[in-house]
Amino acid sequence: MKKYICLALFMLPLSIFAQTMLQGKISLKDATDTFTETGVSIYWEDTTIGTTTDANGHFKLLYKPELKKLVVSYVGFKTKVLTITDPMKFVNAILQEDTNQLEAVQVTVAKRKPTERLQLSTAGMVNINSGELLKAACCNLSDSFETSSNTEVAVADAVTGTKQIKMLGLASPYLSLTQENVPSIRGASQVYGLTFIPGSWVDNIQLIKGAGSVINGYESIAGQINTELVKPILDTPIYLNVYGSEDGRFELNNHLNTKVSDHWHTGLYIHGNARNMQMDNNGDGFMDVPTGSQINLMNRWQYANPNTGWMSNLSLHYLYDDRKAGQLSSLAIPSLWQSTNKIHQFNASAKLGYIWEDMPYQSLGFQADYKQYDQDARFGLNDYAISQKTLYVNALFKSIIGNTNHTFTTGINSITDVIDERVGVPSLSGDYDRTDFSAGAFFEYSLSAGDTFGLTAGARADYHNHIGAFITPRFHLRYMPWKKGTLRLAVGRGERLASIFSENQKLFSTARAIRLMGSETDKTYGLSPEIAWNYGLSFTQYLPLGGRDLELVGDLYYTNFTNQVVVDWDNPREVAFYNLTGKSFSTNFQIEANYEILKRTHLKVAYKWFDVQTDYLSGRRTQPFQPKERWMVNLSYETTPQEGRQWRFDTTFNAVGSQRLPDTSSNPQAYQMGDTAAAYTTTQAQLTRVFSPMIEVYLGAENLFNYYQKRAIIASDAPFGTYFDASMAYAPVQGRMIYAGLRFKLK
Repeated sequence: MKKYICLALFMLPLSIFAQTMLQGKISLKDATDTFTETGVSIYWEDTTIGTTTDANGHFKLLYKPELKKLVVSYVGFKTKVLTITDPMKFVNAILQEDTNQLEAVQVTVAKRKPTERLQLSTAGMVNINSGELLKAACCNLSDSFETSSNTEVAVADAVTGTKQIKMLGLASPYLSLTQENVPSIRGASQVYGLTFIPGSWVDNIQLIKGAGSVINGYESIAGQINTELVKPILDTPIYLNVYGSEDGRFELNNHLNTKVSDHWHTGLYIHGNARNMQMDNNGDGFMDVPTGSQINLMNRWQYANPNTGWMSNLSLHYLYDDRKAGQLSSLAIPSLWQSTNKIHQFNASAKLGYIWEDMPYQSLGFQADYKQYDQDARFGLNDYAISQKTLYVNALFKSIIGNTNHTFTTGINSITDVIDERVGVPSLSGDYDRTDFSAGAFFEYSLSAGDTFGLTAGARADYHNHIGAFITPRFHLRYMPWKKGTLRLAVGRGERLASIFSENQKLFSTARAIRLMGSETDKTYGLSPEIAWNYGLSFTQYLPLGGRDLELVGDLYYTNFTNQVVVDWDNPREVAFYNLTGKSFSTNFQIEANYEILKRTHLKVAYKWFDVQTDYLSGRRTQPFQPKERWMVNLSYETTPQEGRQWRFDTTFNAVGSQRLPDTSSNPQAYQMGDTAAAYTTTQAQLTRVFSPMIEVYLGAENLFNYYQKRAIIASDAPFGTYFDASMAYAPVQGRMIYAGLRFKLK
């Protein structure tokens, strides 16, 4: 029996194995005609695995033996849920126009949600698909979380314009950030890495709060974010996105995909952006966002042979980013405070998968990934440069124990980082070169008892040349005590080595001295590895209301550090790094409601409460720049498509509570910031007009009501003086920004 294998190596969030392919055709029928349409949604119920039809109604979709319910939906037509028993059989289905008459088939939601909680996911995975990603202004992965209730987006500093992603009140270094399940943004690339993945390249994002799976490594503490890129075999042959904004940013994205042979597909992905306009909204003499440009190229090759059972993916990625920031060039002063930042990045990766012909539940996968990241930066009089070469190798085997209700995944992986790091500041100059090597083995068991119960238990054993040997256990439980109610429990351990300079680059945009207070000479920077346990409790309930389901979600997570590298900003003359002596913890509570209040009108409301505290040398304090509370409201509406034409509207409101600021009381009065930053709100909105399946245009506004931090830089009038500090940004530095763009697809 032949196997029709496709994209499981890339599309499954926690697996890299090839699988069988399901094929079919979906037609639409109204009162007068039967026809096909581009964009009919097809996906496996309670999974991230899905696709859409082409202009002829045809589709190809990944199949696994445990997947039975296929959801087919299109706006304005009744959704069908098909039971698939034979994946080799061609699927031929017709969706009827949505009238008051009921069909004899099961009817579910009218359209797949842009953000979905996967109810059969034991770990509580959230999938963010392209429908959610298009709500953002553009431009890269760091912009893709603006409408997500599960992450927080914060301003990193007042010079570089970068955004920081947080989860559970903890910064991005405590997250496992992977690209198609390969560790991607870590170490040297921690600050800027999210800006190097163009938004148009992203197909969907999978997010897990807490420790996550042992398959993806031991470093995750607060959560895992995996980015799935568009695939040449499924992406449109030609895609073009042109973007421009009133702050002088212009962007071009171009996808070119083609079928080379029966078994090979390839795609070329081109991204470029530039900003030449210098903006100073708050009048402090410093640019609100850097000027500069980026060239970003990726070539992907995919191979799938239905006769041999083998498939593979090869990709090459190159990036050059050149940014300038600091004081306006128009200022009539003898010497300008300026920042330059040049980054080169090269990445090559290969994946290989095989599935047994007579045992479709058993598969083997291999991954190899090499990345080189080179950064050379200057911040005023401070210099910083880092080069990191990383080689990641991973081999996995997946099978069953008795039957498909009991599955396991086991494997080995290793990661090597060769790091050359140079710091040049008045208080601390020198090289911090090092080689980090770790290798380990893991085993993860999963039990699935249908909708009622699920369990995933895993452990990994690793050896690190700077840590030694250690064990990482993680456990997830899912239980449905009653209909449409799901309880989840999670516990897990994470461990990591902090890269203190690359993860805290905003310190270079200050006059602060740097103090390294670690005493362990055999450890990186003299500091111990960070170790934490994460505990999570979540409950999801769907309540019938007005003929539709109201989704209610409550989460409670607690992260307890047994050791942490403390970054102490509370002396305005220095920033100190030292090992934790005492306690450091993060408690996060979140409640969220999602509801279709009117037909095609969706409302999402979320509230978050944080308690993030650390024992500093001066005593226990709330971590700075961490709001106590956050609110988010998202409202979206779209019209019924008429001959491919449609309007879409989306708006997001964020309320950010008060934040503790680092102590500046010892500064002169003119250079003090106060103890607390006031609460503030921001709003963004976007209007999209779809003219046809080929062309759509969009117009939007970020920070619609023009809220910005009036004073984001201390001593901006004396940037080479003792008190200069650009690390005190707690709110947007840039004001309102209007943008517009065009998307073109050629099938």
